[in-house]
Amino acid sequence: MNIVQYVNEKGKRQVAVVKDGQLHPVKGLRTTLELAEHALVERASLAKLAATLASSRGEDYAAALKERRVLPPVDHADPAHCIITGTGLTHLGSAAARDSMHKKLDTAEETLTDSLKMFKMGIEGGKPAKGEAGVQPEWFYKGDGRWLVAPGAPLPQPSFALDGGEEPEIAGLYLIDGKGRPVRLGFALGNEYSDHVTERQNYLYLAHSKLRHSAIGPEMITGALPQNIEGKSRILRKGKVVWEKPFLTGEGNMSHTLANLEYHHFKYEAFRKPGDLHIHYFGTATLSIADGFRTEEGDVFEIEAAPFGAPLRNPLKLMKPDFKPGGVKAL
Repeated sequence: MNIVQYVNEKGKRQVAVVKDGQLHPVKGLRTTLELAEHALVERASLAKLAATLASSRGEDYAAALKERRVLPPVDHADPAHCIITGTGLTHLGSAAARDSMHKKLDTAEETLTDSLKMFKMGIEGGKPAKGEAGVQPEWFYKGDGRWLVAPGAPLPQPSFALDGGEEPEIAGLYLIDGKGRPVRLGFALGNEYSDHVTERQNYLYLAHSKLRHSAIGPEMITGALPQNIEGKSRILRKGKVVWEKPFLTGEGNMSHTLANLEYHHFKYEAFRKPGDLHIHYFGTATLSIADGFRTEEGDVFEIEAAPFGAPLRNPLKLMKPDFKPGGVKAL
């Protein structure tokens, strides 16, 4: 089942089921979190409850997208209680890239970069037996709910950034229940937008490069994630495609299981506070900058993959400086 959040023509928030190009509002509930909390109380699956409560009357999905009334598929009323994080070096990539990577891994351990060492660790220990912990992945913090961008809205490039580049990924969406247990609501397409030029200067700049806005949606899919997902990532400039490449994701194309990635995030007690929402990106193997492409203001990122319905589109917007050196004052 595919679920969206949007603002209807009367200006009211809705959570809805997507079916045949129509949005069928869930009766009596306004948000995905309300739907999830109701499902927890009823001890029902989110999909089953949504299907039961969905209105038979539909609204035009295409019109809502065009008019930018579609919201992220899940958000939190208090953005401080939405934690956005991610993990990297988790994907095997295409067959050619995989062969190339394995050839590099045949070299002596002391000659490997830290990135290749971590990739090798994932290959060897990222898919443990059920119920066991595998090797830790790369992990990073991106921000809170204030940095979550809706479908169609601009992705801001800070004035100090050296790059604004796309990362086509799948994001896991989680609510922490009243007993401190993570509950997966579903998955969404995401653009884990980052500054790759800064990261390439020094791997220790990874944290700086990841502190950026990101976008998810438009739709959340419920249930299990397909093992193999084929999508396309493209960049449009003045309405024309200037870069495009397929990407592969799903566990069949990853060096870690989703369960292992989830464990190494939620093992920290601070990430299991009741009522918190977590958006956790699972990584990618496809980047335009890897092909030497440089983005410009006004470029539109477009990411699509069949299970997720409508593509995720966001333009790039350069920001003016809003904080200067010496801006901190003593009290």
